[in-house]
Amino acid sequence: MTRFVAVTVQLSPDTSQLPGASALQKITNGLGGWALVLVLIALLIGAVTWALSSHSQNYQHAATGRRAVLVSGLAALLIGAAPTIVSFFYNLGNTSSH
Repeated sequence: MTRFVAVTVQLSPDTSQLPGASALQKITNGLGGWALVLVLIALLIGAVTWALSSHSQNYQHAATGRRAVLVSGLAALLIGAAPTIVSFFYNLGNTSSH
C-alpha cells in the first residue's frame, strides 16, 4: 500500500535574495522605457498615416493608420499595466482555499 504525504511548498518572492537583483530591475525598467518610446514612434507614424491617407481619400491606408494608432495605444496600456497584472495574478494564485 502506497501512502502519499502532503508536502507544504512555500514561495516568498524576494529579489534581495539573489545577486544582481538591482541590475535586473534596472534592465527591466530600461526595457520598459524603450518599449514605450517605440510605442510612441509607432503611434506617431500611425497617426500621420491615418491623417494623410484620410486627406487623400485613400481609405485602405487610413484604416491601416487607424489600426496602428489603436494597437499602439493598447501596447502602451499593457506596458503600463504589466506590473499590476502580474501582481494581481500572483496574489490570486497565492490565496489559500482553506
